[in-house]
Amino acid sequence: MRVTFKHAVLSVLLLLVLPFSAARAQSILRDAETEAFLHKASDPLFLAAGLNPKSVHLYLIHDNSINAFVAGGQNIFIHSGLILAADDVNEFLGVMAHETCHIACGHRVRRADAASIAGTTSILSMVLGAAAILAGGGDAGMGIFMAGQSMAQGQYLAYSRGQESEADLAGARYLEEAGVPGEGMIAFFEKLRDQEIFAQIRQDPYVRSHPLNRTRIMQLQEAVETSPYAGKGPNEDLNEQFTRLKAKLAGYLFEPRRTLRDYPLSDKSASARYARVYAYHKALEWDLALAETDALIQMEPDNAYFHEIKGQILFENGRVQESLPVFRKAVQLAPKEPLIATALGQAMVSTEDDKLMAEAIPILEDATRQDRGNSFAWFNLAKAYAWVGREAEASLATAERFYSAGAPMQAVMHAQRAMQAFDEGTPEWLRAQDILYVSEEAAEKMRKYQEERRRNENRRRFEETSFTNPLSHE
Repeated sequence: MRVTFKHAVLSVLLLLVLPFSAARAQSILRDAETEAFLHKASDPLFLAAGLNPKSVHLYLIHDNSINAFVAGGQNIFIHSGLILAADDVNEFLGVMAHETCHIACGHRVRRADAASIAGTTSILSMVLGAAAILAGGGDAGMGIFMAGQSMAQGQYLAYSRGQESEADLAGARYLEEAGVPGEGMIAFFEKLRDQEIFAQIRQDPYVRSHPLNRTRIMQLQEAVETSPYAGKGPNEDLNEQFTRLKAKLAGYLFEPRRTLRDYPLSDKSASARYARVYAYHKALEWDLALAETDALIQMEPDNAYFHEIKGQILFENGRVQESLPVFRKAVQLAPKEPLIATALGQAMVSTEDDKLMAEAIPILEDATRQDRGNSFAWFNLAKAYAWVGREAEASLATAERFYSAGAPMQAVMHAQRAMQAFDEGTPEWLRAQDILYVSEEAAEKMRKYQEERRRNENRRRFEETSFTNPLSHE
């Protein structure tokens, strides 16, 4: 059996939704190492702002433009292009500190220019998704957000200049309380300020939604210069992790030729090897990719993420049995990383071996308890349940899968089946009922939106035809 890169369940930089167009591919990227880093780096800022870090959800969006925004409450969406544009971790943290204020300072956000973007959906999908996250527990409701985003991305949130200035100063204060120099925020904003002279179509979304001007930057400089951490460089450990994250993203998102140019073979650093792993992976140069992962593991034998990517390469190359001990090692080193556990569970399920199938069930159950929005874990758990004859649990897991994947109509169908299979009032029955109610509401909202969108499109086409057809004026 050969598992292809396209169809494999990637726990390493996992694409959770398909792009809505080839020209503007956007999706949620999930990766255990990346998510751990984002919270490790940003949680001190959330604490400085008086927020509970566990209540702030961070999502990495596959989009090369420079942007970050807050939507639906305590949800921060970060474009991959922003990370790739930052020179060091302090520049990235400067943006995160700024965005943190939009949550902590209670700023209201409004949508701008959404109607002019072909194929966009309402910002309401983000709000509904955030509400569903709370209703479903954990990240289970993320699917509703992704359902809206699978139709479109690229919503731009506009703030008043007053709110932006407040976010600058509050962000500088959060950085100081977290022990982070504020020069990174200034450096990044200076980098973006020059874009204000561009035509709007050439500007990055962050420039359009966060208007920058010299006065704001000078005001920010005054606040930063008084910090006791002024002039200090970034934390070495955190910056190394950020450098690896950038390399990982570059290798995953860019064409192999570009990656190998930016990270030549002469560079033996961990970040360069990381980038080349993905470049060779994309180029289907399996042996070269494995050689780089082995070099990484030799550098850091207890790094779970290095074992994870090696297991993934073996799995996607059809060497499933070889991948199992590698994934087991990764899970042993990082027992609280549900995405890594999902990769192990999927490899077990793919063997269709009775013993491994039974062994995969508790692993995947634990993964879904930690990460309820992991549709791939639910998919494999449902398959394992069905394999051992636990049909009722399979129906509920399938309902969870479609719910988290943003397919409310299918979620409704399987939730109804689960409710019929379980005794009324049991925890499983109640969970199926919750999925049913939330998914029915989401399906109706999506149906109404799609109908309105079709009507607007038909009206636009009619108006264009009427204008261009000379017979329509006779």
